[in-house]
Amino acid sequence: MEENGTRGLLVDFGGVLTTNIWKSFDLFCESEGLEKGTVLELFRGDGEALALLRALERGAVSDEEFERDFGELLGVDPPGLIDRLFAGLEPETAMIGAVERARAAGIRTGLISNSWGTGIYERAPMRIFDATVISGDVGLHKPQPEIYELGAQRIGVAPAECVFVDDLRENVAGAEAVGMRAILHRSPTETIAELERALAIELG
Repeated sequence: MEENGTRGLLVDFGGVLTTNIWKSFDLFCESEGLEKGTVLELFRGDGEALALLRALERGAVSDEEFERDFGELLGVDPPGLIDRLFAGLEPETAMIGAVERARAAGIRTGLISNSWGTGIYERAPMRIFDATVISGDVGLHKPQPEIYELGAQRIGVAPAECVFVDDLRENVAGAEAVGMRAILHRSPTETIAELERALAIELG
């Protein structure tokens, strides 16, 4: 910790502390009778869908408004849509344990998450964090620079002394833009190994 000056660990929730989000979306598609990849392609190719997601992340629309409008775009029933999209998520216990051990070793820990409504955080292990930044609560979303700076501020560590973990390249790039060391999460084994190097502590 003292050797490299890294004193803070900031992580994403969905896809880092949980199993893969896109796999959950594909399970949703299967259960709803949609073609695999429909949700991902909608966000990639439909500006209205992406704008709707960004509005939800910032807290500019309610869960119910998002479900109504996104359900219409998908052609599925709106009630409970967010819960159905994330029904396939499971806790990524290795990553949760690594964050817990980092905190026990004296690293300040924080969550920076683009929110998909309020219910998803009922399953989040909030006990392992010194502070949290949920996009819908603060009116910002990754990869806006201000949300990373706020995360660092809330754990009391300068951005340059933080390492950030996310499963999306654009969010990793956003953290790097404010001076953080960032890790693109692809598997717990790889990420934990990178975190051990970044933090100079054992997390296994």
